[in-house]
Amino acid sequence: MANSRYVAGLTPEALQDLREKLHSIQSGRCYICRKPIDLEHHDGTLELDHIEPLAVGGRDTDVNLALTHSTCNRNKGASDLRVAQCLAELRSLEEAAKGRGDRGANLGDVLKSRGGAKKSLRLKRSEDGVGVEFSFPHADDNEIRAAPLYTDKLSGLEYFFAVVPLKYIHHDDVINPRSIGSSVRGLIEEFLKERPQLHVGLAWWTPDGDGTGPLKLFDGQHKAAAQILLGVEHLPVRVFVEPPVNLLVQTNSNAGSVLRQVAFDKAVMRRLGSRQYGDRLTQYQTMHNLPEDDFSFSEQDLVKHFRGERQMLRYIIDAQRNEIAHAGDNRLREFVEWSGKGAERPMAYSTVESAFFPLLYQRALSSPIDDGAVRELECRQMVSVMNLFADTFLVGWDFDIGGRQLESKIQKGEKFPPEHLRAWRICRQEVAVNVLRWVRLVIENYNAVTGRQVERERLFLEEFPDLLWGNIERFFARLSELTCWTNTELSSSVFGPKQNQDYWESVFRTGKSPSGTVILPRGLELQEMIAQS
Repeated sequence: MANSRYVAGLTPEALQDLREKLHSIQSGRCYICRKPIDLEHHDGTLELDHIEPLAVGGRDTDVNLALTHSTCNRNKGASDLRVAQCLAELRSLEEAAKGRGDRGANLGDVLKSRGGAKKSLRLKRSEDGVGVEFSFPHADDNEIRAAPLYTDKLSGLEYFFAVVPLKYIHHDDVINPRSIGSSVRGLIEEFLKERPQLHVGLAWWTPDGDGTGPLKLFDGQHKAAAQILLGVEHLPVRVFVEPPVNLLVQTNSNAGSVLRQVAFDKAVMRRLGSRQYGDRLTQYQTMHNLPEDDFSFSEQDLVKHFRGERQMLRYIIDAQRNEIAHAGDNRLREFVEWSGKGAERPMAYSTVESAFFPLLYQRALSSPIDDGAVRELECRQMVSVMNLFADTFLVGWDFDIGGRQLESKIQKGEKFPPEHLRAWRICRQEVAVNVLRWVRLVIENYNAVTGRQVERERLFLEEFPDLLWGNIERFFARLSELTCWTNTELSSSVFGPKQNQDYWESVFRTGKSPSGTVILPRGLELQEMIAQS
């Protein structure tokens, strides 16, 4: 409930009249989540709050009040209700995207929710060739506009600037496959404060057979999404005209990796790498006059052929990582924060990179690609290990609680379910890395005891027998029983500060931290951890 002198001064009858008035103004829906409000069914679970907080200059009058579900209002924190409304809409889009098997909502989802991404654009070059003409008739704008056509002196690419209706803007999920994530909140707040967009979005246009083509935005999707959620219906863009799209893919990829110009998360870089791997496969087939279904060549053949591209091996490994991370039966996926530094889920994608993926084979294979049994086996077995991890440690995770400032809240006396706390702590990168190092030990121990000759770097390229799977499952189960994961007294000393990987290597090996603090009764004993009861 708003801390409002205006509301506090109302009689019960006037307060009820205000609720009914706001209910009518809001078309019977919660201001935040836009879901229905029934004044009778929801009686006692509704709140009035200021749309613009008093702390930032909002007025304490009825025109600055809104009616919300109590749960929606509590979950928003201290933010402006307009920000909370945008984030609630984005969460709804996120849930729909994940229901389809996607990692999360992207700009395309936001555009479609607001009537965007429906029409293609027709461009005509001016008679003198120094400009372009276009119109937006499907956005109720029949004016014919003209814009100068510029040429980039170094790349030779042509481009122009325009302010484009949403109906004509499409998201390019090839060049920019990122989901939006919670990081858009800061941009929404900035735009609400009437601070301008400093860099325009980047898009490209190429005509299809009928002379029209979609205008595809590939850079600036977070700024675009924030403005669209706030009700903006036109966006400023710089449009490249008929560019070589592979050049844009490579440039955007380099900006997020080699040059560090763009804050791409690792999951996006892997997905871009896997797409570039697909492009190189097609190029190789074309240059060797192979039909599109002929994959009789090997990964090593690709590396040799594209030896001028130092990142070819990375593209190959990225394709495998991407296949594993987004496998439909990968139960770890729902617990991974794919973009940004959100805390709704316990595991960051960077932890998946650091803990699980070092167990993959990091070199090019010599076997033909169409004999995909080896990579398929590696993928299937890694997904199975991820599933065992998720089933053992993460099933008790409460998404409503999340992990934001979890250890700090514990130190202040708040209580959380032990399963939730265990999931959060086991997913810390420095912990998870050491857990998976012990999984490697479990596998290597089995191979040594049974006489299996498997190279250390090719562990997942050989099929695991049932006995080995049992050892891994028992190791996870016994590790989950350690009291350190649920001991709240360790919050400030062990789990409050960020530790390094050596810290937990020492804990698992000796039971103590490098400084001698006792965390476990004793170090882990491999044979005890995998012994059958």
